[in-house]
Parts: sequence; structure tokens; C-alpha cells
Amino acid sequence: MIRPLAADTTTQALPLRLFRSAEDRRLVKQLQQELDLVEEGLVEHLRFASPIADAPARYLAAAGGKRIRPLLTLISSQLGDGPNEMVRRAAQAIEMTHLASLYHDDVMDDANLRRGVPSAQVVWSNSVAILAGDLLFARASSLVSGMGEAAILLQAQTFERLCLGQLHETVGPQPGDEPIARYIQVLADKTGALISTAARMGVMFGGGSEEFADAVTEYGEKIGVAFQLIDDVIDLSPDKKRTGKRAGTDLRAGVATLPLLLLRSRAESGDAEATELITRIDAGIAAIAEGADLQVMDPEVDALYAHQVTRETEATARQWADDAVAALSVLPKSPVKRALERLAESIVSREG
Repeated sequence: MIRPLAADTTTQALPLRLFRSAEDRRLVKQLQQELDLVEEGLVEHLRFASPIADAPARYLAAAGGKRIRPLLTLISSQLGDGPNEMVRRAAQAIEMTHLASLYHDDVMDDANLRRGVPSAQVVWSNSVAILAGDLLFARASSLVSGMGEAAILLQAQTFERLCLGQLHETVGPQPGDEPIARYIQVLADKTGALISTAARMGVMFGGGSEEFADAVTEYGEKIGVAFQLIDDVIDLSPDKKRTGKRAGTDLRAGVATLPLLLLRSRAESGDAEATELITRIDAGIAAIAEGADLQVMDPEVDALYAHQVTRETEATARQWADDAVAALSVLPKSPVKRALERLAESIVSREG
């Protein structure tokens, strides 16, 4: 049985710290109502006549989530005439696309948990999880198909970038690639692309100008990169309340996040301390791959979290967030602009 959607799903997506003044708070009530409408529509669009399809297709949506992308669509629509049926449909299609990508990501990463519940492939199988993701991609495309040629093209281009980002991450750096630049591009494709599309569609269907659409598109891509870079730091955090999982999950699996890439760069430049830690990390990854207990790498996880490269990663994330805010310079001062600025700040200062 699919459990009902979490009661606090939309309130999680609407942190009140983004709206501080009385004028800002007037916007909150409208956005909250609109998010509720988006959520109701999302539930309906995820229904399938076949019970075999219905249960897995609705599974991750029922597990909750912050709904940041639909929120961004709704906020950016305020740069025009505000939310309407097309804006809500765009928000639903974007969230459906995001959910679909999570099914596929969890299969590729062999993840056991997602949003605090067993991942779909654990509950069913890899094949069912992949097909559930495919169903959601198809439904998202169906929603967009009635929204005009520009929306169809944007959805297709975004889907292409999601696939390219995942492919490049899976295959790994190729000869001649600069590892850090390549990694940032993967983040831009895998995460930034969909967030930027969420923002752009809000302006498109809210009746805003092309200038504003371009600004929030750049903003969305940059906060997507910032979000993922902070995730790299959070992954190493020893605070389980912050991460909700064992520290260093990515590191123990051999995933090349920015702190590790920066450490390798230092080692290649002759930094003895970095070389020693990289040697230990590589040995630990190999040991875990051969069946050693995950805790064998606890000292290395702690050492990487304490290392300067992790502070450098935080600084890089903040720079991307600052650049995102700078992209909003063409927007007039308003509760909408303030909300977007504070959203960028909340991403780099979040605690989980």
C-alpha cells in the first residue's frame, strides 16, 4: 500500500526565513496555496490504471520531499502575472522529471534508501524501478506536450542534459579532461539543468519578459551547482543529524566529489600530506570493494572533512551561490527577488 503524501511536504519547501517583511509574508500565503494545488495535481498525474504501475510510480512522491523545483517555478512566475494553470502544470512536469531521475539514480548508485524509506529497487527490483522512472518521464512529457513548442523543446533539451550528466559521471574522466572542470560540468548537467528549467518555465508561463527568463535560467543553473557542492561537504560531516547517514558514504564508494578531486590535485602537485591521505583513501576504497567493513575508512573520512580542501569546497559553493545572485541584477527589487536571493543563501548555509 502506498502511504499518503507527507503532510508537511509543502511547508518544507517554503522556509519562512526566505520571507521576512510584512510584504514578503503576503506572498507566502499565496505560494503556499499554489504549492498545495501543485501537489494535488501531481498526485493525480501520478495515478496509473494498472496497479502494477501505480504503486511504484507513486512511491517516491509519497515519501515526501522539499519540492524546491515547483516552488522555484511558482516564485519566478511572480516576475510576470503570477501562477496560473500553465505555471502549475509546468511545476508538476518539472517535479515529475526530477522524481523520475531519482529512480534511475538509485539503481545506478545501488542506493538502499531515498527520503528515509527503502529505495524503489529494494522494494521491487532494478527493472521495476527503471520502468517506474520511465513512466514518470513519459507522463512529464505528456504534460508538456500541450504547452507549446518552446516548452517541448526546453523539456527535451533538459532531459538530454540530465542523461549526458549521468553518462559522463558514470564513464568518468577521459584522456585530456581537466577533472575539476569536468566535475563541475557534470553537476551543471545533472542538477543545474532541471533547476534552471524550473525557474525559466515559471517566467515563460507567468507572462514575464525574456530578460527575466534569461536571468533566472542562469540563476537556477548556478544554485544547482552550489547545492551539489554543499552536498559534497555534508557527505563528509560527522553529524548524523545533518546528513541522515554514515559520514563519507560517497568517499567509501569511491565517488569522486570535489574535496577528493582537490586533494588529488594537491597530491599531484607534490603536497606530501595530501599524497599520504590519498594513499590511505585509495587503500580504504579498495578494501571496502573487497568486502571490508565500512568503518575501516572512518579515520580517512574524518581527515578529509578536517582538511583544507573541504573548506575550499565550501568556498567554491558560496562563490557559485554569489554568482547566482549576481545574475538577478536585472530584476526589480521585490519580495520575489529577495526570496530568490535568500534561497541561494539557504542552500550554502543549510544543515541538511
